[in-house]
Amino acid sequence: MFDFALPALGADMDEGTLTDWLVKAGDDVARGQAVATVDTVKAAVDVEIWRAGTIHRLLVEPGTTVSVGTPLATLREPGEPEPTMEPAHEPATAHGPVAPERAPEPATIESTEPEPHRRPRISPVARREADKRGIDPTTLTGTGPLSSVTLDDVLRAAEAGKPAAPAPEVTVDKAREMRRAIAALMSRSKREIPHYYLADDIPLQAAARWLQHENTGRPVTARILMAALQLKAVALAAQRIPEMNGFWQDDAFHPQTRVHVGVAISLRQGGLVAPAIHDTADKPLGQLMSELTDLVARARAGSMRSSEMSDPTLTVTNLGERGVGSVFGVIYPPQVALVGFGMPADRAWAVDGKLDVLPIVTTTLAADHRVSDGHRGARFLTEIRELLQHPQDL
Repeated sequence: MFDFALPALGADMDEGTLTDWLVKAGDDVARGQAVATVDTVKAAVDVEIWRAGTIHRLLVEPGTTVSVGTPLATLREPGEPEPTMEPAHEPATAHGPVAPERAPEPATIESTEPEPHRRPRISPVARREADKRGIDPTTLTGTGPLSSVTLDDVLRAAEAGKPAAPAPEVTVDKAREMRRAIAALMSRSKREIPHYYLADDIPLQAAARWLQHENTGRPVTARILMAALQLKAVALAAQRIPEMNGFWQDDAFHPQTRVHVGVAISLRQGGLVAPAIHDTADKPLGQLMSELTDLVARARAGSMRSSEMSDPTLTVTNLGERGVGSVFGVIYPPQVALVGFGMPADRAWAVDGKLDVLPIVTTTLAADHRVSDGHRGARFLTEIRELLQHPQDL
């Protein structure tokens, strides 16, 4: 028997609200399977379980807000028989723990509803708007990733004349809570991490020409963008300079052999998330572009997976599309490095003693001085530069 606890879905998360169970007591679950949906201040996250077993008891009711580390369910090991004695857990509800004297019967939360009547997949901002307008999300057809109900779906339903109910009293400003969480994490980062910063101007002529040739004949939806090359270059450079890829925990650096690049994504309602593309260094550029497109769409629809939120090993932020020349980011703890890309711009550049005009991007590094120094940071940026000069090898 073992517990399934609420994981930390990002360094800025202290608690989450269980919105739906995707399993019921008696279900066998596989490692990596999504078993619950949890609403955080940034997104609705499908929480995956990383240990196979059989659901024995669901301990938390939908609608309950719990802290990170709170047991959500108990499971039996594969092949373990059902115990004759019930575990001592008291189920959490939206009203707090059940008092023992009022609940002598087993408090297992059974998912007895037929599948079609389970709560629909819906982004947090869409859920709040639906509540405000008195719209039942189960009556809507979701157009977002994984058929999730988006804010646009709710607004279209409202315009179509769905019946409205009086708006409930709003007790939590989610945008304000998101800014508070981001501010707390960034304050912690600047307080605890001795940052150092480096910058390098990288020519992109070879990468731009290769992309133009590679995308010839591809449909628009399958074209590879410069962002995919940049992510792959960062991931390969991190393999070569391992001080940039890992976590500072318990007063020690823990390097990671796998590179999961976190991608900073701005959200439509404000704020940002930085979910991971797993094993970035090992993926072909076409697959990397496809996963990046999907990740951005799901992040902005408020539908993420717990593994994407919990294990980025370093982060990339790209503000080039916003017209910014360079960005000096703040490291996401417990990571130890963050790479920033600005907007590529045509600039005068010397090539073999001759002046030419080339597309140049300013690439920056924020790194943790407890783990590396300027020499290793410079080597890291040099690796990124060299990799982008040979895009056919990425």
